[in-house]
Amino acid sequence: MYVKNFAHLMELSREKKSKKIAVVAADDNEVLEVVAKAEENGLAEFILIGDKAKIEKLISSSDLKLKSEIIDESDHKKAADLAVDLVVKGKAGSLMKGMLHSSVFLKAILNKEKGLNTGRHITQISILEKKNKDGLMFITDCAITVNPDLLGKKEVLENAVDLAHKLGNEKPKVAVLASLEVVNPGMQDTIDAAVLSKMAERGQIKGCVVDGPFAFDNAVSLEAAKAKGISGPVAGNADIIVVPNLTVGNALTKSITYVARKTVVAATVGAAVPIVFTSRTESTEGKLLSIALASYIS
Repeated sequence: MYVKNFAHLMELSREKKSKKIAVVAADDNEVLEVVAKAEENGLAEFILIGDKAKIEKLISSSDLKLKSEIIDESDHKKAADLAVDLVVKGKAGSLMKGMLHSSVFLKAILNKEKGLNTGRHITQISILEKKNKDGLMFITDCAITVNPDLLGKKEVLENAVDLAHKLGNEKPKVAVLASLEVVNPGMQDTIDAAVLSKMAERGQIKGCVVDGPFAFDNAVSLEAAKAKGISGPVAGNADIIVVPNLTVGNALTKSITYVARKTVVAATVGAAVPIVFTSRTESTEGKLLSIALASYIS
């Protein structure tokens, strides 16, 4: 099923009977409010792991209506390990980060003895709707991979392609970003982009069309691409934007969120199951969509 836009994703998530989402360190009012809204909207069912007394007090004082099972474990490391165990045993289909340090959460997921470590890097994808809401665009990596080398970018790219396939885009068009559209021997990002493009052409990267280097404007705008004399299936019509480093991706995503005022949904991929790993500053709508995404692809 090709997912056209966020409304379509929400609809598909409601229709699918998915396994529960295990929430680690759920003893936080904002976390519980999002969980309650997700339950109310029929997006997912949850298992809440945290300080049970605190969770029950927060639910009571906030007048939240929650049907979720609660497991009492206030130690964050143990809570994260417990959540991973629930997934391994098939009692949960995905994970959600509550109020605990990211490093503790990720360490449990990446534990090679537990079975959620696929050998791939965990990477982040920012998802937004294309113009006229006729498709989704990915920007990656905007939050986890700091400064990837060529093989790191290949892994970031392949994680994004895998997610695109799960959302019904069988042959996503990938633009590898740099500061300009031609190879400059003094700018490593342009060289990496060209090499990734050739690797895809030779079958070393599969399931997508890759081109680059691109500047952002001619990756997403046909007019800008034509003005620069750039043609091809990816030019002006990219489904996936692979940024050169976290700084670029983070700034680009925040510009889209706070200046263009568009909803951006965070996806964390690379583990054996989907992960809901949102920022506290993310909108409620964005958090609900992240839950809907995890529920749909789990």
